Amino acid sequence: MRSRATARAGFAQLTWRESLRDIETCLASFGPKLYHSGIRQPIARSTLADANENRDWRIFADFAQVLIQQATTLYANDPFACELQAAAYALDSTTIDLCLSLFPWATFRRHKAAIKLHTLLTLQGNFPTVIIVTPASVHDVNLLDQLVWAAGSFYIMDRGYLDFARLHRIHQSGAFFVTRAKKNFRCARRYSQPVDKTTGLRFDQTVVATGLDAQHDYPAPLRRIGYRDPETGKALVFLTNNFTVPALTIANLYRGRWQIELFFKWLKQHLRIKAFYGTSPNAVRTQIWSAIAVYLLVAILKKRLHLDASLYPILQILSLTLFEKTPILQTLSQLPPPPASPNAQNHQCLLGF
Repeated sequence: MRSRATARAGFAQLTWRESLRDIETCLASFGPKLYHSGIRQPIARSTLADANENRDWRIFADFAQVLIQQATTLYANDPFACELQAAAYALDSTTIDLCLSLFPWATFRRHKAAIKLHTLLTLQGNFPTVIIVTPASVHDVNLLDQLVWAAGSFYIMDRGYLDFARLHRIHQSGAFFVTRAKKNFRCARRYSQPVDKTTGLRFDQTVVATGLDAQHDYPAPLRRIGYRDPETGKALVFLTNNFTVPALTIANLYRGRWQIELFFKWLKQHLRIKAFYGTSPNAVRTQIWSAIAVYLLVAILKKRLHLDASLYPILQILSLTLFEKTPILQTLSQLPPPPASPNAQNHQCLLGF
């Protein structure tokens, strides 16, 4: 039962079906080939609608968690942009707009409905390890109360997560955070380390917060790093509780946070998470988790088969060959490698900050 439900959800995502009737018609066209996914009888639109309403979305979330564990094992030794002997994660959220008349349970503003996908993305493989779906009215910083912090790991987040009491809990757990300071952040400098200003670094300081609330919420010292992007000239100030990693590595870690923005963009462009097959909370969560599962399946396939192509060409090929008897490796082995862009690094510098 669960495998058939997952197969139908994956089919809709991989082939970009627009409605339940679209799914019904296209599945029926494959006839006897449906046995590949364990579907033994024609699928009616009413059956899909009932499943959307009644089949618990946690089935798909649990399946995605299994895939996350597999992907974590496969990508465990993958290097990423920064030479860092620790795991690094980017934390952010994206908003998905909904029609208020169809999704009244997702009230955001007076005339608008929306939900948020709060995501923790590992920078080793660039896939999500935690996904939490909430109404869009839930502030990002509240998610810091729901996460478990792994000691020794780095968590990169923007200023929307700047809450000193919550950051101090991360510090007490033995994990490290990297975020940006707000303009009104007040502090007293204790020490200054020399920096190479030709790299874009401006200063590397040990500070303590002097604001009444900040000092109470975060009594420990902080590291304050100034950086000016050589390409754009934009000045940035970072806050972290790590005092051993080189200052330039901290700046490059924050640059890596852009990977989560690219993940959100990829998800919205290539999978179905902006238009939904049902209007209930269960239907919406089911579709989101099935999209995450498809993303993870493609990432796992890429790694296991040692493919050089990016995820999108693999997704395109799979959408056309789902019910073919040709081995997947044979089908995908002829994919061309991604084109090299001489300006890729410059684009990353521009977008990452």
